[in-house]
Amino acid sequence: MALVLPSFERWGSLVGKRVLVRVDFNTPVALVDGRLEVTDDFRIRSTVPLFEELLELGATVVACTHFGRPKGKVVPEFSVDPVRRRLSELCPRVSLLENLRFNPGEEANDRAFGESLIAGFDYYINEAFSASHRAHASIMVPPTLVPSAAGPNLQHEVSTLQSLLENPVRPFVAIVGGAKVADKLGIVEVLARKADTVIVGGGMAYTFEKTQGRTIGSSLFDESHLAQCAELMAGGNVLIPEDSRGLADGAPFGTAGGDDPVVYFGADIPDGYEGLDIGPKAVASFQKVIGSAATILWNGPMGVFEDARFSAGTEAVARAVAASSAVSVIGGGDSVAALCEFGLEDQVSFVSTGGGASLELVEHGDLPGLAALRESPFP
Repeated sequence: MALVLPSFERWGSLVGKRVLVRVDFNTPVALVDGRLEVTDDFRIRSTVPLFEELLELGATVVACTHFGRPKGKVVPEFSVDPVRRRLSELCPRVSLLENLRFNPGEEANDRAFGESLIAGFDYYINEAFSASHRAHASIMVPPTLVPSAAGPNLQHEVSTLQSLLENPVRPFVAIVGGAKVADKLGIVEVLARKADTVIVGGGMAYTFEKTQGRTIGSSLFDESHLAQCAELMAGGNVLIPEDSRGLADGAPFGTAGGDDPVVYFGADIPDGYEGLDIGPKAVASFQKVIGSAATILWNGPMGVFEDARFSAGTEAVARAVAASSAVSVIGGGDSVAALCEFGLEDQVSFVSTGGGASLELVEHGDLPGLAALRESPFP
């Protein structure tokens, strides 16, 4: 069932009104001439049209965001000053509050903090889809106190993901990767019921491989979820890697990777070795399925792609998705990082801003922040 979220258009004129907009401006920053500056302003730019529309309706607009993980303390390096400077260049009439997470009440969903946040405002808009799976004060409390609505970007994220799951053009191929099977097993179970094929890669795939009697060396493995993986494999539409590439135990990999030789494994990985990327046979079989798809959902890398030695599998999948004529939805997180690294972000249909939020929406069909908007008692 589609989630019907309230829209701010029903409010009409906003002359003399103050509107608080919850955004996710948790953008990357870097030192430039000795000062932290925003290096990717996509999230800020994507929210400017909303700000401009609210200003045209006569509102005074104030935005609020989290930034980094200061853990409830004032940490200067997590000040929103770099974001505020960029926002002032793009939309100077909108102000930005200091980092919400400087107050421990934000992540604790403390009602008093939420009340202090919305004090003096007439309306509230949630435009932070990527934070809406968190039951935090700035997400949950304002809708209980003032008329509240979903921003247009949040609306678009939700409707895109819901339409993908409820009425996809088939064949529908889902690609799920990442390290820990426990983090993604719920979404694999949902997608196995909805998609024609679910491709599983990354470290989580080795638990699936173990269910087929294959040896996986010292690769990532979660025995507590072995039975669930076996049940999914029995369904017949989960596709796992046929081969792997990796290293001998103890060899460094990832961002601290060394020069140790990469080892190719067939279906089995011997003791003393660890799989870190899918192999060429897996690449070929995954590309074939992706190439036949009419709808694609991708979340999670196929290996340790931040190490150039083990980026081939993720890059091959990314390029297959980009080359496909299918409607392709990228579910945030490392998948987006991979697309950007390979210069493919403009060659897919839709890129979600929320990795965790998009996964939870697919798995559970709702998010705490969306429920808060729908349950707001105000017209």
